[in-house]
Amino acid sequence: MIQEAAQAPQAVNTQLAQNAPLLRELGARLRDEPPRAVVTCARGSSDHAATYARYLIEAHTHVLTSSAAPSVSSVYEAQSDLDGVLFIAISQSGQSPDLLAATRNAKESGALTVALCNTADSPLMELVDVAVPLHAGAERSVAATKSYIASLSCIAQLVANWTEDRRLLATLPQIADLLARALECDWTPAVATLRGAVNLFVVGRGFGLGVAQEAALKLKETCGLHAEAFSSAEVKHGPMALVREGFPVLMFTQRDDTRAGIAELAAEFATRGAHVLIAGAEAAGATSLPAIAAHPVIEPLLTIQSFYAMANELALARGLDPDRPPHLHKVTETV
Repeated sequence: MIQEAAQAPQAVNTQLAQNAPLLRELGARLRDEPPRAVVTCARGSSDHAATYARYLIEAHTHVLTSSAAPSVSSVYEAQSDLDGVLFIAISQSGQSPDLLAATRNAKESGALTVALCNTADSPLMELVDVAVPLHAGAERSVAATKSYIASLSCIAQLVANWTEDRRLLATLPQIADLLARALECDWTPAVATLRGAVNLFVVGRGFGLGVAQEAALKLKETCGLHAEAFSSAEVKHGPMALVREGFPVLMFTQRDDTRAGIAELAAEFATRGAHVLIAGAEAAGATSLPAIAAHPVIEPLLTIQSFYAMANELALARGLDPDRPPHLHKVTETV
């Protein structure tokens, strides 16, 4: 797991170089023929990348973006009207039958179908109108790391080319070096806090919500922890009742308009006696985890990279093998 996370910088560099002409062309096409909406389709870690895509696309293009339910196509055999829609399927393997069924239905109903996939010769890549390889390379660990980061960087590159955002375009070549630095961030306090934990919340908002979801999944997979992800705007609607003395909370933020609210929430959790860990900000009573400063769109990639290193160490500290979680396989094919 940690070795593959360390390969993320090279994967991103390869992706940026290899996909540049393809994504410039796709960006120009989307400007010339703006979609009436965007629909994402994914499972697992890839669906957390889709959450990131939703916030990025809506914030930067103002185009309504929603997540498809693959079962609507694969189980209920219903076909939505997606004429004029941009349909983005995100996958590591490109093999899941329900993802293929949803993509096929989208294409048949008039959508422009795009795949972001780590397996260049997969059925998904052969099916879509525009196939965008992630270039992450093979992953042996069941827990995805570099392919997830490659999904996020590919989404950022797509949105930057679509909107011609000069600042974001200028930031993309810096991602690899920033990822290498992020892997070296010392999150030892999180290992100490979570070593004996049973349950915890992982909290983020906006561009960072997708990586909070990803972190919660990885804590389940690799560390045997019951971790649930919430938006900082939603956690007060019921889940807040669970936060009491000794309850652990891991919080992610980035340097944008969501940051102050998350820091305030961290301080509120701390007043309840919670063990609060926060990356990207400081809050009274909370333990701050080091985070690399960058463009707010890029910071979630760096935070999750730092988290991966911590999760690997936490799994080992809990006597578990992070590369071989029980009852899981690398490729999950959902019908």
